[in-house]
Amino acid sequence: MLLVIDVGNTNIVLGVYDGDKLKYDWRIATQKDRTSDEYGLVFDQIFQYHCICKKEIKAIIISSVVPTLMHTLPSMCQRYFSIDPLIVGETIDPGINVLLDNPKEVGADRVVNAVAGYEKYGGPLIIVDSGTAITLDVVSENGDYLGGVITPGIKISSEALFLRTAKLPKVEIIKPDTVIGKNTIESIQAGIVNGFVGLVDHLIELIITEMGLSADDVKLVATGGFSQILTQDSKYITIIDKLITLDGLRMIYERNL
Repeated sequence: MLLVIDVGNTNIVLGVYDGDKLKYDWRIATQKDRTSDEYGLVFDQIFQYHCICKKEIKAIIISSVVPTLMHTLPSMCQRYFSIDPLIVGETIDPGINVLLDNPKEVGADRVVNAVAGYEKYGGPLIIVDSGTAITLDVVSENGDYLGGVITPGIKISSEALFLRTAKLPKVEIIKPDTVIGKNTIESIQAGIVNGFVGLVDHLIELIITEMGLSADDVKLVATGGFSQILTQDSKYITIIDKLITLDGLRMIYERNL
């Protein structure tokens, strides 16, 4: 079986594949100061709870946007699984052309999403990933990664509002019943949720126009922790695929056997 690990700024998402079938997936908090042994014990607990024998894991692939963990997690894999993991962005070929000024700048998760998105849905394609940041990644009809957009995410924007004001509270990120809030909490929720839906839809419109296409020509896929909130009132996004990054890691591993 294959263990895939996607390291984000907020969460680490991991999954176990048996062939092309995802058998298990989990989400744990990203903690940059954890040691390789501490992560090893976390993985041990997860595997023991689900009665998975670590010896069944024959390979591991990692993508990460957290440089400080790119010694910790490979060391954990070597010590606790006796496996040297493949690392996206080092020497392995993702199987997609990255048409940026400096291809090494692009986050590994964005390349992985593009690989899986094109394989699963075809192109042209826009993938909206709503995590710590919101990214919109654009893939051409021929499967080339063209670039995209990065904007602050819902959670960090909400937290910034709380931290940088004297009286505004931290709120749960849910959509209120009305846009016109009847209290402070509803007003913040209305602004955050509806504002980001409008932001994403507007960026989609600009991208589609710049590509010389119409909305009907482009596949729109959402992923990430806040994808449900962003898509419930979106004019364009109809597909939610929360496991697209894990699928992309499996595909990249298979291309580098």
